[in-house]
Amino acid sequence: MRFRSLPALSRRALSGWRGLLARPSHTGIVHLGLGNFHRAHQAVYTSEALRAEPGPWGILAATNSSRRLVSALAAQDLLYSVAELSPSGVHVSVPSVHTGLLIAAEDPAALVAAIAAPATRIVTLTVTESGYSYSPESQGLALDSPDIRYDLENPSTPRTPIGVIARGLHRRMTAGLPGLTVLSCDNLVANGRRTRRLVREFVEAMRAPELLQWIDQHVTFPGTMVDRIVPATTDALRALVSEKLHVLDAVPVPAEPFSMWVLEDDFAAGRPRWEAGGAIFCDQVGPYEVMKLRLLNGTHGLIAYLGLLAGQEFIAEAIRVPFVEEAARRMIAEDLLPLPEFPDGVDLPSYVDQLFERFRNEALGHRTVQVASDGSLKLPQRIGPAILDNRRAGRMPQLLALAIAAYVCCVAPLDGQLVRGAEQIRDPALPRLRALATESTSIAGLVTAVFQRGEVFDAEIGGDTEFVARVAELARLIRVHGVARAVADTVV
Repeated sequence: MRFRSLPALSRRALSGWRGLLARPSHTGIVHLGLGNFHRAHQAVYTSEALRAEPGPWGILAATNSSRRLVSALAAQDLLYSVAELSPSGVHVSVPSVHTGLLIAAEDPAALVAAIAAPATRIVTLTVTESGYSYSPESQGLALDSPDIRYDLENPSTPRTPIGVIARGLHRRMTAGLPGLTVLSCDNLVANGRRTRRLVREFVEAMRAPELLQWIDQHVTFPGTMVDRIVPATTDALRALVSEKLHVLDAVPVPAEPFSMWVLEDDFAAGRPRWEAGGAIFCDQVGPYEVMKLRLLNGTHGLIAYLGLLAGQEFIAEAIRVPFVEEAARRMIAEDLLPLPEFPDGVDLPSYVDQLFERFRNEALGHRTVQVASDGSLKLPQRIGPAILDNRRAGRMPQLLALAIAAYVCCVAPLDGQLVRGAEQIRDPALPRLRALATESTSIAGLVTAVFQRGEVFDAEIGGDTEFVARVAELARLIRVHGVARAVADTVV
């Protein structure tokens, strides 16, 4: 590669670049989850906040197990680039907000100690839906999971984010330190309230009533809504960034130009001026969250599953398939827009038009398989409530049923033959779903089993025989006649 002669990204290599901030001198935030989303979202907002108003808001970030990522960032003075990609061009920035890195799986005690450090004021999370040890069956903490059981029995070396936070808070309390804020930045319904509930349930299982009382008095869990499309990093992106910055960045992050962050302003020990980067502080986080989870994330999933079934590798290619775009638009108009309460002052037609512009951003290279992964965790959050809303209003949500049918056909086809690209889907439910496919003799039997056994959706949806039958019929159409025919059956 012609860029190998360039120097590696470092403060020295960028010494003459005006866009680089000085490294923060103090750590005030401990972050769990050092993936691309954190580095393209919260870290960027924090960089802009520190540019506007310096403060003790450096971020100590922990990855679960990725030594490669930590080693690469350590070799680059904890720097990396964010490349905003659009059809009109590329804009590259280099946030400078991290003060240290940890690998949680290798040194969980250090992470607990970081949360308990006197200077820590905020703990943030981007650990995806799967990182919260949430049980759909109990709608609470998965107390029977091996990792949670381990965390309860091994207080000094917790494995899960919930266990790490609970143990860190316990150490703060016993040391007589002030409280802090725990801030979920993941796509969960009511993420602040849910995180608080899971932490409290872990503490209850610890049998530490004094810690429960202390948390209630000294720890806040604001709700947030986060929005930015952040694909995976590729070698092509590394080459592009090298050309722009004239340095080699081993771990650049691609992102769309659009970014949104809506938060409740409920912080126990202060916060950065994130509004300087465009963050919105208001009391309507819930409606913003519903808008994003349903209109962006729910529709994104439909496009991904239909796109895979139509042989499309990228989201931008999938949305250009006429029947995929028609299904996405009808899903929004008929199944998603009529029922929920959206934020005041939002121009919904303009918001929807902007969504489709974002989906069409071919410069992102956002792969359908990336959006399609973890559907068993995403779909209940993103379209489950909309299904219930429609059914309680006496409507059959045709396109929501199609989304589930397409999901089942992608991840657990009856004949075991996955469509091209679907073999790369990651999903914790895959073994169970594929076992059901092996056991089933018909697509209707497979779909019924998926619902009745609570593999993805809750009992109320699984017990809706009319809705389950509609999903089964659409899955049969996909299997026998193809995905275009199934879409046509929903939009007549």
